[in-house]
Amino acid sequence: MIGVTETAIGFVLLIGLLFLGLHVATAMFGIAVLGAVVYLSPALVNAAGMQFWSAMEDYTLLAIPLYILLGEILVRSGSTDQLYRSLADWLNPLPGGLLHTNVGASAIFSAVSGSSVATAATVATVALPSFRKRGYDERLVLGSIAAGASLGNLIPPGIALIVYGALTNTSVGQLYAAAVIPGVIMTLLFMATIIVIALAKPAWVREKEAIDPLMVRLSRLIDLLPPLVIFTIIMGSIYTGWATVTESAALAVVVSLPIAAMYGKLNIRMLHECFIATAQLTAMSMLVLACAFYLNFVLGLLGVTPALGKFVTELGASRLELLLALAVFYLLLGVFFESLPMMVGTVPVVFPVVVAAGIDPIWFGVFMVLMCEISLISPPVGMTLYVIQAVRREGTIAQVFAGTIPFFAAMVLMTGLLIAFPEMALWLPRMMFQPYSTVLSH
Repeated sequence: MIGVTETAIGFVLLIGLLFLGLHVATAMFGIAVLGAVVYLSPALVNAAGMQFWSAMEDYTLLAIPLYILLGEILVRSGSTDQLYRSLADWLNPLPGGLLHTNVGASAIFSAVSGSSVATAATVATVALPSFRKRGYDERLVLGSIAAGASLGNLIPPGIALIVYGALTNTSVGQLYAAAVIPGVIMTLLFMATIIVIALAKPAWVREKEAIDPLMVRLSRLIDLLPPLVIFTIIMGSIYTGWATVTESAALAVVVSLPIAAMYGKLNIRMLHECFIATAQLTAMSMLVLACAFYLNFVLGLLGVTPALGKFVTELGASRLELLLALAVFYLLLGVFFESLPMMVGTVPVVFPVVVAAGIDPIWFGVFMVLMCEISLISPPVGMTLYVIQAVRREGTIAQVFAGTIPFFAAMVLMTGLLIAFPEMALWLPRMMFQPYSTVLSH
């Protein structure tokens, strides 16, 4: 058994190792081994293999490679190009024009891919050529793509929600339901940000473009059907109880194949590329998760959960004070760390504190994912920023950084709204599932 002081030292050491550039899986495994050897028994190191095996046996985690594969198939099918064109028909008349299409296309693609990085790469590839001959401020274009990509994990079926559910033994279905309304509100906030900028700085955006005839625009709406059908299959099968989260992901992959065939892109070579990319991303993600589960195992034996629970009780801080402190903590942490390391590195320590304070774990899952998404557009290590720059292949990364500033502010505002109005995340799960035992209140 260890106390809060020893736990804090271990946590700071873990953050320090990550800050030095050590791979997150290696850092977590090293801290777990150190804790086991110093405070328990060196024999527990031999239990790592069993913990890795049991962690990877979690049926829910099978959804991760399936959603990665789904995103890869949709990207290579070319359906996103047509989706972008169809949305542009209806969003261009808004102040800010084509910038809204970046956000809208990202939101829809996020609803089927579950990955912010995949969304950033896909939308940047499709959108950037459309802006090169138009009079938009380049920083604003890059910022809108980065902001839209940050919806990748927040809008169901976000992979980060699956990871959080696996780490905390929380229902992924309820997490999906909880993230729907915040995801929609975040999308609207991004679009509102574009409108405000367009009205305040009209020189930064192109004047409204010519609108195609109504019948032409209506005919292009068919390109919205593939992602909407997949999203309906995923969410509908889960909430009707017809399929589990993993089974719904498998169903979506099956449906994506005829969609790729419809666009003339389904062939052995394309599938081979999808499988290779899926295997690479899955291996990287699962290694991190396996080490996180082993760290959780060691922390459980060390009695960290009751120690932190007792500490929070004695501290006497209100839930609002604790949440504000966590928000500031994650905003600062997101400047230095990527989203997955930030989540798996802190949840084992933070989650017991949250539960002890009486905060609903479903609500905190949405809060945690939102914090991770903020880290994705936070310079200097925001992953989506570098993905966009890699697709862009010109200019400097500083221009991408500058473009994200107004959207970063919108995400901070969203964090405040989520804390002030917890029902934003809890209302839909309560309507669709049985009442929770704990409720976030002020």
